[in-house]
Amino acid sequence: MVYHHLYSKFAKQDHVRAGVIGAGAYGTAIVTQDPHTPLLSVVAVADISLDAAKGAYLKAGFEPSIIAYADSVETADDAIRAGKRIYTDKPLLVTELSAVDIVCESTGIPEASAVYALKAIENRKHVAMITKDCDVTVGPILKKLAREAGVVYTPVDGDQHGLFIQLYEWAKSVGLTVISGGKATDGEFIYDAETGVARIVTDKPIHAPYQASITIDPADRKYLEMIPAGCAPEYVARRATILGGLPQPGSYDLCEMTIAANYTGLSPALDTLVHAPLRITEIPVAYCEQAHGGLFDRSGKIDLATCLRAPAESGLGGGVFLVVRCDNAYSNHILATKGQIANYDDTAAVIYRPYHLCGVETSTSILMAGLLGIDTGSDDYLPRYDLVKIAARDIQAGEVFGNDHSPQLTARIVPAQPVALGNAACSHLLTGNRASVDIPAGTLVTYDMVEEPTDSLLWSLRRQQDQVFLMQKRAAAAPHLEKA
Repeated sequence: MVYHHLYSKFAKQDHVRAGVIGAGAYGTAIVTQDPHTPLLSVVAVADISLDAAKGAYLKAGFEPSIIAYADSVETADDAIRAGKRIYTDKPLLVTELSAVDIVCESTGIPEASAVYALKAIENRKHVAMITKDCDVTVGPILKKLAREAGVVYTPVDGDQHGLFIQLYEWAKSVGLTVISGGKATDGEFIYDAETGVARIVTDKPIHAPYQASITIDPADRKYLEMIPAGCAPEYVARRATILGGLPQPGSYDLCEMTIAANYTGLSPALDTLVHAPLRITEIPVAYCEQAHGGLFDRSGKIDLATCLRAPAESGLGGGVFLVVRCDNAYSNHILATKGQIANYDDTAAVIYRPYHLCGVETSTSILMAGLLGIDTGSDDYLPRYDLVKIAARDIQAGEVFGNDHSPQLTARIVPAQPVALGNAACSHLLTGNRASVDIPAGTLVTYDMVEEPTDSLLWSLRRQQDQVFLMQKRAAAAPHLEKA
């Protein structure tokens, strides 16, 4: 990496002071890396739980004597000038501090996230957007507003979609053709061929109807062997049935891939994504074009993979991957024969990063924004796709919609539509709001099925985003439609 060269030669200031809003697992990891990260200081942490905000500093090893509570901008700025780190239960305060260069928004609550991000931008602070629920809903307009304010709005290293965007940009910069790409789910399927038992390794709780392990019927075990040439569609379809009793990807997985699609222009082959259980060696076999034995009708697809491996094999570690080729025959020979894992006819190879370190590695995005004034995403961030929801069970009028972890709803990725009655509702405009009608299981939730909250900044920003991007796109297409 050349980060140290960039920082030493091109930095616009000599240090970055960050404020973290939301001291959950991700935000806390940013704080705990502070003592070990050159050029970065987390000077403020906010959370509605004071114990969580203060606890982030204590977990980082800061002495209690230099941690101070603040409930006003004046008190906080004075404490920071005196060399203290402040914690607060007033998140907006962080966006107003003169001592903060960049706000790391990690509340996980889309409405609150929009409020804090916009306020930070208005106060000329950079924003590291960790709350994907907000980013997938109004990220493009926030990025545009930040650019107009002369500050940075960035996805973050550590989150899978942020890492994937960088891997994609790297591939394009060296002239690789991206056939497909995506992220690995955090859970991995471990299959013991001797016992016929498949189990999941995950840090997430397992809820019915899923279970932690299943025994594979002897007649089905061949489908968990390496996919033979020309058999990817059959094997992937059979595995979906055979391994369906193990926990499957969640709405939060599709959320990250929606953001990545909006940054890269890659498109889902299915609105649910394929999310096949695959060995690393099978990714280029299955996730290439049909002409070469894969699943996709053409290149440029985005998807998920759940790593399928033997107990002693290494996995994907919740990392990210690309399936690529070189369009020059000699270059492609190099790609396919110098240690990369290729498909059967050497027309595609997988390049992967087998880890994502969450807040532990987010400092690169924070420092790139704070020192250099650049983001670690891409400039082409457009509302191409929306994450939308399907009722997983009957929902009663007046019932509150849950978030991406709720079993109440399942997710789909569809082309973005503006807020309008009858259109599919962007999923996180539902979160925390009430159903206006009874919604039968299996129904796509549309805007006329949700009670719009009063004075919602998230909804307002979404309408602004629609006006700036979707309406302009339709207007630009109108003359062509008339000619046709």
